Amino acid sequence: MILNASGCLDALEAPEVARALDAFVTKTVTPQPREGNRPVRIAETEVGMLNSIGLENPGIEGLLRDKLPHLAELGIPLWVSVGGFAASDYAELCAALDERPEVVTIELNLSCPNVDEAPESAAEIVAAARTQTTKPLYAKLSPATTDVAENARAVQAAGADGLSLVNTIRGLALDEKTLQPRLGHEVGGYSGPGLKPIALAAVYHCYRATGLPIVGMGGITTGRDALEFLAAGAQAVALGTVLFADPEAPGRVRRELAEELAAHGLDGVEDARGVSHHGGPVRVA
Repeated sequence: MILNASGCLDALEAPEVARALDAFVTKTVTPQPREGNRPVRIAETEVGMLNSIGLENPGIEGLLRDKLPHLAELGIPLWVSVGGFAASDYAELCAALDERPEVVTIELNLSCPNVDEAPESAAEIVAAARTQTTKPLYAKLSPATTDVAENARAVQAAGADGLSLVNTIRGLALDEKTLQPRLGHEVGGYSGPGLKPIALAAVYHCYRATGLPIVGMGGITTGRDALEFLAAGAQAVALGTVLFADPEAPGRVRRELAEELAAHGLDGVEDARGVSHHGGPVRVA
């Protein structure tokens, strides 16, 4: 299963790319509209890129009124990413989405590096969201923590149905001539190939700790990358930065993954999941 990482694809501007995915994940929506951070918002680095969008979005009413009906016309499953600045924000958003049949899954963006975080813990936010919806909840966690597996266990206990691993990690790029920050917000979220080993470690440890379904993301550009995330424990993968440079990536990665699976004598994605763990895949009762 191949998705896009939230914020890395405008499905209404590039519907043919979105339809090449198995599901589309929206940009993160908040209760009220947000203009986002001041420019400059994107800066390329030697390997990857930094972004400081700041959760620019039309707010939940704008999404439901103006965007969701058109996204539903794409004919692919829709995941909505939600974010906020308090547990009550997440609860409000999940309540608004709960009765919308267009939405199959809600992703809780618990770790955006470009805005202030909610004062509550990730587990407390998941618990608040869980009371407002019966839809599957995927908790998107940051690798910038002492023990991401412990966080994963906590959100699992609070009611998360799955994990999205990982979000971007905070980074800084300086102007070559002025040595000043290149982003208007100074720091931003780093994504790209350099994030892959960090993301793989998070998937590996969180899968072992929880056995939950995981969408792995972070530096995936090839079918081989996708295979490694599956082997570490992911059930699905999401493409992010690569979509900016290669809109054909979903189909290409899918073909390359099929070749990699065959080369390793694996019949399918499920056979690959968790094979990097000693003793084989984790089985959860």
